[in-house]
Amino acid sequence: MAVKLKAILRNDLKNSTTKQYRESGNVPGVVYGKGKETKAITVNTIDLVKTVREEGRNAIITLDIENGESADVMLHDYQMDPLKDEVMHVDFYVVDMSEEMDVEVPLRIEGEAIGTKEGGVLQQPLYVLQVRAKPNDIPEEITVDVSELNIGDTIAIADLPSSEKYEFLEEEDTAIVNVLAPDTGSEEDEDADGESAEPELVGAESKEEEQ
Repeated sequence: MAVKLKAILRNDLKNSTTKQYRESGNVPGVVYGKGKETKAITVNTIDLVKTVREEGRNAIITLDIENGESADVMLHDYQMDPLKDEVMHVDFYVVDMSEEMDVEVPLRIEGEAIGTKEGGVLQQPLYVLQVRAKPNDIPEEITVDVSELNIGDTIAIADLPSSEKYEFLEEEDTAIVNVLAPDTGSEEDEDADGESAEPELVGAESKEEEQ
């Protein structure tokens, strides 16, 4: 079920007016979509942040626009003020609830791998996964249990449970998480360092002989 967020149309797009919106606790934005007219709006900043925190980045939001209009949207993009840490602008994309769409879904690791207890190093190459699904079927997150991973083990896309509601877009052999052996160093590394220094030394001697 979509959550609701009140939006007000922006007819005056001057910078001075936009500044007033922000000062009054609202964030300016736009609503657009395939075959849809782009509309300039404002939403309450606190309500927006609360909605995204509670429902997730991929939540379906019903924008209640004045004059009785409404639209089912997703948060497509936003701009932050790096100094004030405030939302400066927001883009909403109108979604078709019957059509699949491609989105990024957070990947969360849970558990402690056996291999890390033995000195191995857990690596997580991906923190989000590309997923294709209808808006209402987009998972909030993908959870991967790493408890049984030993040193040298890997979990790839192919190892994830399949679902009829969504599909992963990465290649099946794409690694999600793995446990590497601890890096203890080796004599080969020291030899390699010695060999890399030798050519410079030989070259220096050759030049001295020529002189």
